[in-house]
Amino acid sequence: MTDREEFLTWFQTTLHGAELALHNGDPAPRRALWSRQEPVSVLGAWQNAFGQQEIDDLFTYLAKSFSDCFSFTVDLLAYDVIGDMAYTAAFEHTSVSVDGQPLSTPYREWVSQLSVVGMEQVRTDVGPG
Repeated sequence: MTDREEFLTWFQTTLHGAELALHNGDPAPRRALWSRQEPVSVLGAWQNAFGQQEIDDLFTYLAKSFSDCFSFTVDLLAYDVIGDMAYTAAFEHTSVSVDGQPLSTPYREWVSQLSVVGMEQVRTDVGPG
C-alpha cells in the first residue's frame, strides 16, 4: 500500500469515526488525533481555539452541543501525501441535533486538514459551504 492509499484509508476510517463520535457527543476520538505539542490551534467554523486548554474546552463544548447524528458524509475533493505531510480538502454534510434540537436541514461545511503523517492532525473548518 502506498503512503497515499494508507492516508486515504486512515481518513475514511479513523478520522471519519472520530468526527462521527464528536457529532454523537464523544470528543475523545477527535482529541486523540490532535497534537499535544504547542503551538496548536483550531481555526473553526463555530469557534477558534489556541493552546491545549482552549482546544480541550472547544472539543468538550462541541460534543455537548451535538447529539443524535444520523448522517455524516464527506465529499473528498482533493488529498495528497508529500513526505511526512498530508492534506485534505472536502465538504462535510451532517444531519445532527444541536443543543437537543434536530436541525431542519443538514449543514454543510468546507474543511481542510493538514496532517503530519503518523503524528498529529491540524484541521481548519472554513464554515458553511
